[in-house]
Amino acid sequence: MARKTRHAAVGEAVATMPRLRQDQTALVAVSGGRDSVALLHALVGAGYRQLVVCHLDHALRPDSDADAWFVADLADRYELPFEADRVPVLEIAEERKLSIEAAGRAARYEFFSQVANALWCPRVILAHHADDQVETMLLNLFRGSGRGGLAAMQPHSVREVCGKRLELHRPLLGVWRDEIAAYAKANRLEYREDASNDDRRFARNRVRHDLLPALATTFGREIKRALLRTATVFGDEEDYLGSRTPHAMPGPLAVAEVKVLPVALQRRMIFAWLESNTIADVGFDDVENVRRLTTALRPAKVNLAGDRHVRRTAGKLHIA
Repeated sequence: MARKTRHAAVGEAVATMPRLRQDQTALVAVSGGRDSVALLHALVGAGYRQLVVCHLDHALRPDSDADAWFVADLADRYELPFEADRVPVLEIAEERKLSIEAAGRAARYEFFSQVANALWCPRVILAHHADDQVETMLLNLFRGSGRGGLAAMQPHSVREVCGKRLELHRPLLGVWRDEIAAYAKANRLEYREDASNDDRRFARNRVRHDLLPALATTFGREIKRALLRTATVFGDEEDYLGSRTPHAMPGPLAVAEVKVLPVALQRRMIFAWLESNTIADVGFDDVENVRRLTTALRPAKVNLAGDRHVRRTAGKLHIA
């Protein structure tokens, strides 16, 4: 019975996905890996036919173009349109002074924004799952993120990228990696294996392959489920606090708007403002340094990642 439950989890999650109808056009991010291939298979099986398969080649491996060909063939078999692009993520990381992971994430959302704008379709379906929730929570914890960074991703959220409003749908957030593996095996799905998923140079892989197993051994129980519960609680509280925080728009931010808020909401507003201006990997120090600009005459400028900085001028904060 347990094996049947694991196998059924993916299909059940997609079949009960809220806020998206089968007749609505939606972009589906497909890397060619097991998670996204399983997601696409389940979407088609659930009756979603107005899908556009989207693939971004990060150009990080010599054979990465083979992934693009694989996904193109997959889209053809499902008789779905296919959109793809190739960007040199390593060069972007060096130019913007970002980690490879952050540069890749930025490149993906910029790609989705471009396709969404071209096709007049704001809906994007992503294959993030429960293990991603736990790993992201720990990574953000080590970076000193606040409650927002520790909160679980939501099944439905809105993000503005390059001036385009994207509706992000993540139906697999309650599904574990081993359940996706069981689904792929039961349906005999072919997918691409990415060797970089075992590369310990990437922090996420160290968390996945080293830290989480060590925590489970140390505490003698399934630590991932406990962490997911914590992230879920933070996520619900984050939604409430978000409703109490003034909306931060891209562009200048008035110092007076920030100063009247309680410290907790000041931090939230500054964090959201930095993200709305496409500042990647915002951490606690970034937020606190910017917050000091609202309360002191010196300094009048703080540096951020990617050769960018915030400057206070005439009662407003500007990013340059």
